[in-house]
Amino acid sequence: MPATEPPSSPDDDTPKEACGVFAVHTPDGPAAHLSYLGLYALQHRGQESAGMAVSDAKSITVIRDMGLVSNAFNDRTLAALPGHLAIGHTRYSTTGSSNWNNAQPVYREVAGQGFSVAHNGNLVNTESLADVAGLLTGTVTSDTHVLVELIAGAMSTDNAPGFHEAVASVLPRLEGAFSLVMMDEQSVVGIRDPHGFRPLCLGVLGDDGWVLASETPALDVVGARFIREVEPGEMVIIDSDGPRSVHPFAPDEIDPKLCVFEFVYFARPDSSLYGKSVHQARVRMGEELAEQAPLLGAADGREALVMGVPESGIPAAEGYARGSGIPFGHGLVKNRYIGRTFIAPNQAMRTLGVRMKLNPLRENIAGKRLVVVDDSIVRGTTTREMVGMLREAGAAEVHLRISSPPYAWPCFYGMDTGDRQELLAARMELDDIAGYLNADTLAYLELDRLLHATGVTEPLFCTACLTGDYPVEVPVDLHKGVMETGVGS
Repeated sequence: MPATEPPSSPDDDTPKEACGVFAVHTPDGPAAHLSYLGLYALQHRGQESAGMAVSDAKSITVIRDMGLVSNAFNDRTLAALPGHLAIGHTRYSTTGSSNWNNAQPVYREVAGQGFSVAHNGNLVNTESLADVAGLLTGTVTSDTHVLVELIAGAMSTDNAPGFHEAVASVLPRLEGAFSLVMMDEQSVVGIRDPHGFRPLCLGVLGDDGWVLASETPALDVVGARFIREVEPGEMVIIDSDGPRSVHPFAPDEIDPKLCVFEFVYFARPDSSLYGKSVHQARVRMGEELAEQAPLLGAADGREALVMGVPESGIPAAEGYARGSGIPFGHGLVKNRYIGRTFIAPNQAMRTLGVRMKLNPLRENIAGKRLVVVDDSIVRGTTTREMVGMLREAGAAEVHLRISSPPYAWPCFYGMDTGDRQELLAARMELDDIAGYLNADTLAYLELDRLLHATGVTEPLFCTACLTGDYPVEVPVDLHKGVMETGVGS
């Protein structure tokens, strides 16, 4: 199959982040400052916008802005947010465009009672929910807004249930992925969908404070102690009496399917998922790769080196080196001050975009047979340019080793991967991909080996992006702008 022109951004070669959520309830406060630290720890999960909602028990104040956490908040804004409970969000858009209106948390008021919602994941029945609620296309612009309107509608009925009851009544109608943090003036709430596609954990802060977060490092940074993961299908309500659990979903709906890419790429390496170290799992992925796809040939004495693509490929590269006996070293330097790169209008500018982020260590790689380990290949843009850079820097051979299976199916549960025809592994066979990337050899980690490397003994993962097996049925015409432009646009 002929190679096609790469898409318009070097970042298209990586899986797109899943949002980060954080919540804190602490009598001692200050909740806003704790949320700021927690969101910083979750910045890797989304860089499009950041925000928080804070309550002083009488009213809720929401501040949100485009860009990083440091763009949205400073000492002045945090000082203006007194209160003992808060929720926060870092966003990467999966339904709804990247603009201020879609930044979260989303706030709503019903009959004088305010509440706010922050969402990690993606609903797959957004359009049908909006139709039932009588919301016209364009009146709300994301799945989170639709959820908020459903809750507001439940609170406005004749029997007028309270906030928690209204939320519990709406949840069974949602389909897809949702790890949520919510709040009213007196409480914070954490919720995971029945499959637990996206992570959410609970921690204790001091004697009587409580924290909810997408990942355990956000607990660590505020000094909270990890208690447990929020269970799939569980709703945890935290108020002045501490946490209590509600289970709004039928038992037969509970089927844990954490996104396997949380282990491969999304989660911080210092996170714990299913009680397992993410870093150690990634190292084991590299060891499995070394056993499955060793470096062969070349009895000419040329030195070999295992290197990882910064940052997410490095733990697996360490594992490959350990498993193969080939020395580990660094071949690329990443500019740590570059976030998402610019949209480039042509191939020359796309190449420069990659070079803004990565630069080869020529002295380390010249004349060597390189085993280059990365976590995934989505569209191939950055990988192709990176291989070219290594060859320009004098690499004798470039052997790509990927610590996950071919990424061949789009995700609809909280990742933005576009159409299937844009995914390299969906369009090409293995040898064609290697040729397109200009690699001497290419190997992907087999799925069974990946699952074994996580250390989780039961089949508790969603692997839809690798297998096409979707745990929740997805409308064939679902797309990111469904609430803004209508289906099929």
